[in-house]
Amino acid sequence: MTESTEQREAPPYLWAAITAVAVLGLYVATLAPTTAFWDTSEYIAAAKVLGIPHPPGNPLFVLLAHVFGLLPFMGTYAERINLFAAVTSAGAAFFWFLVSDRWLRAIVPVRLPRLVATAAGVIVGATMWTVWNQSTVNEKVYTVSLFAMAMVTWLAVHWGDDEPGPHRDRWLILIAYVLALASTNHMMSVLAAPAVAVYILWTDWKVLTRPTVLLGVAIAVAIGLTPNYVFLPIRAAQYPAINEGEPIGFFSNALMDVLNRVQYGKPSIMDRQAEVVAQLANYWEYFSWQFARDWGAVARFATALFTVLGLAGLWQMLRKDRRAGMAAGAMLFTLTLALIFYLNFKYGYSMYPERTDITNEMREVRERDYFFLCSFAFFGTLVAAGIGATMSSIAEYLSPRLDEKARWMAALPVALVCLIPLFGNRVTASRDREFAARDFARDLLESVEPYGILVTAGDNDTFPLWYAQEVEGIRQDVTIANMSLMNTEWHLKQLGRRKTPEFEPAKSLDMWKAGNDQPGAPLVDSTTKVPARGWPKPTGSVFALSEKELDSLPEYARLPGTSLKFGNVEVSFGNTQYLDRKDLATIFLIRDNLGKRPIYFSWSAGSFPDQTLGLTPYLVSQGLVRKLYPDPVTPKGPVIMSAGMGWMDLDRAKALLWKGYRWQSAARNRPKGWVDDPSRSIIELYGVIYAGVGATLRQQGDTALAVRADSIAAAVAASLRPRVGK
Repeated sequence: MTESTEQREAPPYLWAAITAVAVLGLYVATLAPTTAFWDTSEYIAAAKVLGIPHPPGNPLFVLLAHVFGLLPFMGTYAERINLFAAVTSAGAAFFWFLVSDRWLRAIVPVRLPRLVATAAGVIVGATMWTVWNQSTVNEKVYTVSLFAMAMVTWLAVHWGDDEPGPHRDRWLILIAYVLALASTNHMMSVLAAPAVAVYILWTDWKVLTRPTVLLGVAIAVAIGLTPNYVFLPIRAAQYPAINEGEPIGFFSNALMDVLNRVQYGKPSIMDRQAEVVAQLANYWEYFSWQFARDWGAVARFATALFTVLGLAGLWQMLRKDRRAGMAAGAMLFTLTLALIFYLNFKYGYSMYPERTDITNEMREVRERDYFFLCSFAFFGTLVAAGIGATMSSIAEYLSPRLDEKARWMAALPVALVCLIPLFGNRVTASRDREFAARDFARDLLESVEPYGILVTAGDNDTFPLWYAQEVEGIRQDVTIANMSLMNTEWHLKQLGRRKTPEFEPAKSLDMWKAGNDQPGAPLVDSTTKVPARGWPKPTGSVFALSEKELDSLPEYARLPGTSLKFGNVEVSFGNTQYLDRKDLATIFLIRDNLGKRPIYFSWSAGSFPDQTLGLTPYLVSQGLVRKLYPDPVTPKGPVIMSAGMGWMDLDRAKALLWKGYRWQSAARNRPKGWVDDPSRSIIELYGVIYAGVGATLRQQGDTALAVRADSIAAAVAASLRPRVGK
């Protein structure tokens, strides 16, 4: 078979489609039924409201997901957006199949074995732990980047095989457009560019000197970037419910700050946040998770096997098809060493647990394996080449004994290695039957009295609430004030201009329906000073400060004294000399809403209201939240001093724990434990609350109910262990 006829062989679109459909079927079978922790909730909600998630804003994702979410299938909106992740990842498998088949032609000349090797490699790439796990819930934007990267790689391969001329030139313009457009989803998408450059330089570098091509590429790039520079400022100016960074104004500082991720304040890549050796070791740790994470120590053998197969495949490509080998090598280098150096992560969340010199501030707040999703999926193409090379060696070894067909058939079972990650990751990569984040959001919101203000800590206890409110319409009357985001100007301004929606009793817990308000800390009409009846809707902003005043709150301020007093509430600062913006904002929320709106702190905020603001004498535990009382708390009726949780409204806690909360999601049996260690603390809140209430019930003599509470706390603890991948 000559090179020219080899190159002109029709791409196996049908085989690629069949493989992609099989991959999609696997993802659908293990699809998350609702939202999840971390950024999942933020991105699902942003898609729903056509909003702007955290920098860089990801406008292409928002537009595509919003349209996908309108399609009339799947049971819930969250399932549709999770399916969007599955479809884009399976679509990437389609293009990786075409790329792998083309790259294997010089290694496996016989069509059927080549297609089998290609399918096996693509399945390995699709079932690697991070790829599979991220393809069954829309946690991030990276499956869209993966799809774009695979498409661009295939377009470059296809361009390289096309006949020279204007028709082939148009492929380059399309490649430029897709790269530019995909960059408005995430810059991860452009990491296919080095492989494209290899193809261009190796095949026909002079194409870059033709004016028509250069002009076409320039126009294509300009059009592709419009979501960043047109959609973001226009949509931000319409103030959607999720509008992070508020990038209003064409080419404004706010827009540039969002696109350049200024909010995160990352240092120069030359200023390493961790030792380079540690950063490389962290990548290797994530790579070692990919092939059989469910199998514990056995996984290292799977990692060794596929590492050898992948590197052997790359070596064979370099030997037999230098252009393909150089392109694959460039892609591998870009997605590993170059990406590790560019990302410049801190020490990994689980790296070197024995090192006491590495503080929490020196570590990433969570595992960052998802940043390397494209690296892992692409490695499947190298595994395909390795499988093909192994099959070819077997066929060659058997050549004196068997005819050609028989020896290739004898080599086919090598492809069965693709089943290792399928079975080795099937438990922990799946998101099936996981409702914990959605139920936590509902339970936390329903813990708050109508029209209350809820102070939360960070992403994991806030993004699910955004999802619950904006996607499922749960307790939209609650104002969520996020402590970490209150250090930004835009979050404070959004809190200030927020119009409180009506409380809908019919959609809430029975305890919040008319006539069920408790007298422990009655709201007071700020005009008449007369205790209010029912749940009166407050008027005006949660801040008495104007938007200009909110905008001018300093990042840090020196304290005027040791305490401040608002009514009968004294905010005391102990030995603290400075407060940051979030502290000041919380103080203003208290000042401006006492007697007007109920104020709550989530238990996920930890000791912030106690240690920073000295509010312990005024806080009463009510399930997952603590309510701020307008006077120092004294034992009265259901309000008692609990064993270990401070003041507690036992009646309200029992009503929430036994009639309101969906604790079953937190306590359900998980055969391999809770995989996402960094979000473990959110689920553990259920255990803490039920154990604390159980101790208080036992203190009050209610042993039977105390035993029930203890059993739930124990079930939550059991569901979170053992830790996986350690």
